Amino acid sequence: MTLTALGLPSVLPRTDDAPSDGPLVDQYGRVATDLRVSLTDRCNLRCRYCMPADGLDWLSAEKLLRPDEFVRLVRLAVTRLGVKSIRFTGGEPLVAKHLETIIAATAALSPRPEIALTTNGIGLAARAGRLKIAGLDRVNVSLDSIEPARFAAITRRDRLAAVLAGLAAAKAAGLEPVKVNAVLDPVTGRDDAVSLLRFCLQHGYALRIIEQMPLDAERQWQRAESPNAEEVLAALRRHFTLTPDPAPRGSAPAQLWLVDGGPATVGVIASVSHAFCAACDRTRLTADGQIRACLFAMQETDLRTLLRRGASDDELETAWRAAMWGKPAGHGINSKQFVQPARTMSAIGG
Repeated sequence: MTLTALGLPSVLPRTDDAPSDGPLVDQYGRVATDLRVSLTDRCNLRCRYCMPADGLDWLSAEKLLRPDEFVRLVRLAVTRLGVKSIRFTGGEPLVAKHLETIIAATAALSPRPEIALTTNGIGLAARAGRLKIAGLDRVNVSLDSIEPARFAAITRRDRLAAVLAGLAAAKAAGLEPVKVNAVLDPVTGRDDAVSLLRFCLQHGYALRIIEQMPLDAERQWQRAESPNAEEVLAALRRHFTLTPDPAPRGSAPAQLWLVDGGPATVGVIASVSHAFCAACDRTRLTADGQIRACLFAMQETDLRTLLRRGASDDELETAWRAAMWGKPAGHGINSKQFVQPARTMSAIGG
């Protein structure tokens, strides 16, 4: 058995039963139309729920996919596998110098997919306009608190002003809807949820609060300490009237609530307390060319090695289809047998 850069089993699953064409399906009938592409494992913040203060051992340059390799796999996903939306992530994708090049190549595909970016916002102020021109449709900006001291404590960096400037630049460039992703601190998070929602309502951003998941590098996650969906909603309801959004949720990870009658909404992504695995429509490509069928997968399928051995598009497609066919029914966080995957969120991509 070969291993990936992070020591995970790298496999090519059996393809006996996987369809050879049509939608990218798994054995439970779910169709993957949303591709998450991690462009780098590096980040310029050190969020406590993600990585240690000193960072991680980054992947070496030769293990990362080259821009042409990213573009080839994204093209294959869109033109052969039926992927309709692409989200570029990291690490922090804005530290990837080839970001605009890859976005432009993605926007040139036919059919053109929706193109989004998840970023911490540092550097976005200077690049939002160029990203829009390249073909980016919208952004999600990670922001866990708008209180400067709390932000610095969570991220271990005093960069709140840069993030706020990035949000404003994204809106000005037309990268809308501009969404704010918040992972709440166990101690201050309930108060932060209220101030974040007020901030987003004031500026026309859409807040999405995400339950913290066991993907931290230091293995410190404790379910009981992390604010869950019910606690978040209870904190918000002390200040706002929340009513369920009547629009169908579909495969969206966030349960939406109208704020004070709407039209503004707040979303809660209850990945732990109310798992939505049955509606999952995602497939994931890591920065080093591994396909992950699930965020919490214990195995990966190595497309990088296939690429560099001269594999044809047919061979790559077969491997990708087989990887997704073997997708588990759910992430298993709530099972006593759950084991946290070796990769952290920064190495997988959000």
